[in-house]
Parts: sequence; structure tokens; C-alpha cells
Amino acid sequence: MDDSLREKLRRRFWTFERGGETKIWALLDGARDERIFPLVRDSGLTYAPLYSGNLPMELRRVAPYLIELDPEDSYTGRILELAWGNAWGIFMATGPDARLRHHLKTLLRVRNEQGKYLLFRYYDPRVLRQYLPTCRHDELKTVFGPIRQFMVEAENPEEMLEFSLGGLQLQQRRWPLTALSSSSHPMP
Repeated sequence: MDDSLREKLRRRFWTFERGGETKIWALLDGARDERIFPLVRDSGLTYAPLYSGNLPMELRRVAPYLIELDPEDSYTGRILELAWGNAWGIFMATGPDARLRHHLKTLLRVRNEQGKYLLFRYYDPRVLRQYLPTCRHDELKTVFGPIRQFMVEAENPEEMLEFSLGGLQLQQRRWPLTALSSSSHPMP
């Protein structure tokens, strides 16, 4: 990723039409790349695995990690640089008091038709961008919980997909990152 694309992502994440204080989070899938765990661990940013308990090192290395991003922090830039376009995870905007980790943990398990519990890897942007448009309004309310927006790479990583709720309807906007300026508008 070039510096300008990383800066365009920063501007897009922290200059949305967001009311009040907003926090931006990444949910990174440690199983996608062996660089994720040390990057998160050494970042100095606030983070936590979604899995609970005393995890063995093998599981800690591949766990999904929730990390609060800071637009001024160099590790945030590094995370954006490495994650974007490589399906490392998803990004979310919340209010200041969201109990986000607890909420995200409730989405980890789903039940199949036979009643068996399965791990739901919704934090893979390729999964989330396919899943959200299929949800009913009650499912959307459950998935979003305290989340104002989900931001994920599109099939073309030079575009960002933003998902939000407008009433009971899923709102989806596609933002071209290559042409992003302070007055950019979403693509139809």
C-alpha cells in the first residue's frame, strides 16, 4: 500500500459524518498472517483477544484481536498498511462507551441446521461483505449492536465498503479510495 492510500484510509475512518465522540476499532484475524499477533502485542494500543481465558500460546497467535486505533499512532498506520487488501480483518466505528468486545464475542458462534455450534468468522471482510446484505432487520440489529459502521475492503482494495443501519435497513456505501479527497462522495 502506498502512503497516500494509507492516509486516505485514515481520513475516511476519522472524518466521516460522525456525531459526537467516535472510536475506530480493528478486529484482526490472527490466523490470516503470522505477523498479526506480534504487531498487535507490540503496538502499545489497547487490544484484547475475542477468546476468553488463559489461552495457550498456539491459540493466542491465531485468535481474533480487537484493537482500538489511534489516528496519530504509527502502529495504526502500520496496521492499515498491512491489513488493507489482505483480508486481515474488519474495521468498526462506535460511540465512546460501547461494550464492543462483549458484543463481538456473542457473534462468534452460530448454530447449523443440525443444531451443531460452529465458529463464525464474520471478522473476515470477504465474509462480512457477503453476509450483511443477506440479513433480515432483526439480524442486522443483533449484528450491529453498539456498532455505528462497519468498514471493509471491497473486492477491489482501492475501494472501501461502509455498512450502517438506516432505521431497519442496511445502508451500503462504496468509497473509491484512489480518488478520495475531502469532498469525495460515495459511488452509486
